[in-house]
Amino acid sequence: MPSGWPAVAYDQWQATCDTLHAHTQVLGKLAVALAPPELQLLHAALRLTARGWETLLLPAPDGSGALVVALDLRAHEAVVEHTDGRSARIPLAPHRAVGEVTRDVLAAVGSLVGPVTINPTPQEVPWSVPLDEDDEHVSYDEQQVADYFAAATQAALVLAAFRAPYRGRSTPVLAWWGAFDLAVDLFSGLPAEPPSAGFIQRNSGDAQTAAVGWWPGDARHPTAAFYAYAHPATADFPRADVAPARWDDALGEYLLEWDDVRAAPDPRAVALEFARSVFRHACAVCEWDQALADSADGRPPPVS
Repeated sequence: MPSGWPAVAYDQWQATCDTLHAHTQVLGKLAVALAPPELQLLHAALRLTARGWETLLLPAPDGSGALVVALDLRAHEAVVEHTDGRSARIPLAPHRAVGEVTRDVLAAVGSLVGPVTINPTPQEVPWSVPLDEDDEHVSYDEQQVADYFAAATQAALVLAAFRAPYRGRSTPVLAWWGAFDLAVDLFSGLPAEPPSAGFIQRNSGDAQTAAVGWWPGDARHPTAAFYAYAHPATADFPRADVAPARWDDALGEYLLEWDDVRAAPDPRAVALEFARSVFRHACAVCEWDQALADSADGRPPPVS
């Protein structure tokens, strides 16, 4: 297998994956509490960086500047950093419960910028114990985390390359703590009817969108995969031939299995072609502006 494209299978690292997922939710909750609200809930999204999952700059509620909260997946620490140079580090380690880490992170934030209250209820996950009381998720295998981070990094680079030439509105590569995925959204510029009246769908689904992402799998799909979907989708959207990818009725997405990517002579090229193929198909059947559709393939080429 190509180096830098390690195996990632949720059913083989579920305990550590769920713990890490819960830790990302703490960062997301802090972003929700402190960041200025944006369209499509973009203020709540995190980023994958050279050290792991991070918030953007969050305004300090005491007016002292700003802070960043990160999960350093190389040093295996949660990090709280103030723009004035002060910082705190909380170890991520086997047998350190999510609740303990959460309380330590919130205490560190409070010591730097004053008390911050978050909603500790986890979201989009099958468990419901508040994050600051969670003593069930305690597994943390450093090698499994390192493999995940290496795979996520390769996926993020694919998503960034796919997005780069697009001339419409788009998001950067975002790390979403609800589903524990990485994604880019490309927008047509037209509004859309949200798929439901729920808070997240109501606020994130109000624009015509084509999304491509990657996630390490979950209980519904226990292996890592790239995915792609369109909103709103037409009846023809599930009918594209994008082999080796396939349409998944249950998820309502096209899936390209991570192991199929890893097995390819050029994994990056296979993943990038998947993203571009599904996007071209979405633009055709959902009647996007042709110039926007062409721009994702680099036609016309980016400004040089």
